[in-house]
Amino acid sequence: MAAGQEQAGPAEGALDRELADLPVELRWREWLRRIEAVLFASAEPVSRDMLARVVGQGAEIDLLIADLRAELADRPYDLLRVGNGWALRTRPAYAGAIRAAAAPDPGPVPLRQGELALLAAIAWHQPITRAGLAALFGGKVSRDALAHLRARELIAPGPRSPEPGAPQTFVTTEGFLDLFGLEGLQDLPDLPAAASDPAPDTGIHWPLGEEEA
Repeated sequence: MAAGQEQAGPAEGALDRELADLPVELRWREWLRRIEAVLFASAEPVSRDMLARVVGQGAEIDLLIADLRAELADRPYDLLRVGNGWALRTRPAYAGAIRAAAAPDPGPVPLRQGELALLAAIAWHQPITRAGLAALFGGKVSRDALAHLRARELIAPGPRSPEPGAPQTFVTTEGFLDLFGLEGLQDLPDLPAAASDPAPDTGIHWPLGEEEA
């Protein structure tokens, strides 16, 4: 660098990630506010890589997350790990207030009991083929039920099975983890001993919908 030449700052319009002109404490607080803003604006869990784009290169994302969670301790929402990212989620104690204040909204079609059982079986046995599901339930598996779970983005195609014909398998998605408040599949309760009951009372609050006729 030539004598007297100043170090170039961020390009015009670009985000100043480093905030080198701020004292350390104010710089950390601004990084916290940026992370909170990104999380607040996103309907989906936000990955570490995305959060790293708004803070300095030396910033410890895990420490920022921990500090932000501490600041939210007395708020009606919390910062949760969902899959490979983080998301702001309302605390369960305020679910009733939100429902009471919300305008009538048909929302997604609720899961039927059979679809719920199917989703539970896929979660515990993934990756699993349609034939494998049929064997668990002792009969054919509804294509419409699988289609509804895919439309809700709760399941997705998995790897091809090594069985003859290489049939398609099904796996759960991050949408499944988000719906049930799970950080990962390791948080699923233990597989029930009764194979005839794919969706018993497991400790997960499965959102029961309309019963199948």
